[in-house]
Amino acid sequence: MIAITQAAVYAETGTFIPGYVLIQDGKVKETGMMEALTIPEGCQEIRLTENIELIPGMIDMHIHGAGGADVMDAQEEALKTMARQLVQEGTTSFLPTTMTSDVSSIEKALSNLDVFMSRPASGAEVLGIHVEGPFLSPKRAGAQLPGHFLKPDIELFQEWQEKAGNGIKMMTMAPELEGGLKLAQHLAETGVIPSIGHSDALFHEGEKAAEHGVIQATHLFNGMRGLHHREAGTAGFALLDPRIKCEIIADGVHVAPEMIRLAYQIKGADGMILITDSMRAKGLENGVYDLGGQDVHVKDGRAELSNGSLAGSVLKMNEAVRNMKRFTGCSTKDIIQMASANPAKQLNVYDRKGSIRAGKDADLTALSKDGEVVLTISAGEVAYQKEDSNETD
Repeated sequence: MIAITQAAVYAETGTFIPGYVLIQDGKVKETGMMEALTIPEGCQEIRLTENIELIPGMIDMHIHGAGGADVMDAQEEALKTMARQLVQEGTTSFLPTTMTSDVSSIEKALSNLDVFMSRPASGAEVLGIHVEGPFLSPKRAGAQLPGHFLKPDIELFQEWQEKAGNGIKMMTMAPELEGGLKLAQHLAETGVIPSIGHSDALFHEGEKAAEHGVIQATHLFNGMRGLHHREAGTAGFALLDPRIKCEIIADGVHVAPEMIRLAYQIKGADGMILITDSMRAKGLENGVYDLGGQDVHVKDGRAELSNGSLAGSVLKMNEAVRNMKRFTGCSTKDIIQMASANPAKQLNVYDRKGSIRAGKDADLTALSKDGEVVLTISAGEVAYQKEDSNETD
């Protein structure tokens, strides 16, 4: 049993300052104000301070790689590396994300993920797979390889879902393509999130997509038809349609801070999801790294192809939190909504993830006022602890 004490605890039932969380058998046992706590005999106490905010573990729905590893490596060790790295930034669950490649490479990655998800693992938990492409618009390719783009194909998706052991939980696609609406509807009917992305859809095409089950927009403003005063485009649709949750890469590189603030003021915390869309260079030095067979030049927090196109990010979730607060003035409760609750609800796991409540998984992140990760608890175990951050009994 673990007792985390003296922190500012943001629980589902209220905010406790100073508060505590009691953890037993991988679950939250109880939460409350410090004066109500009697620490059981033999319980490990981790003492924090009121300046430390204890929030639900964050869920990254869109991540390709970290720590030198990439989902498309199709190796178990790559996924282990990612899971170990992510807890250092406060992420306790994630959707490993494939990218557009040849069919064989995608299928190898899916098969590897199926095997990985069937075995016990430490670090951040894999909640399923996000397949980004290949049913995308060549007009909005970004760093995806248009030479491997395909027309939406329900049968091919079904084959992939079988190879993934039914682990695919989300697919980024361009619903305006021929067959796109039928695929979106099939995804929605089989419990997979259809997300509009790398799409050149007009506003009315976006509305049509939502009518066929699309409920999310992949990295808002990036890889999509943008806002224009005579045609609101994909971005305008995503911003205005209440059915759509908008992913946002809050690094200040992919989207200008002012546009992030605009999106936040339109959608509110309930309509946004913080993601990283990070690639293998996250956590490493500046240099040249591979992304889907392409050289990506990483320098000072910016990842680009040789032609200057952005190619994923090196953003960490705790940095996204810090940036979001700075760009928008949003509250910690808003952060919890965007980084934990909304992803959990989209993935239908809010009964066990996304908030701190008795009976839910003990996935917790402790952040300092400047956004540094002090402590990460994953499945009730200490997965990361910053040195000299607390007293432990």
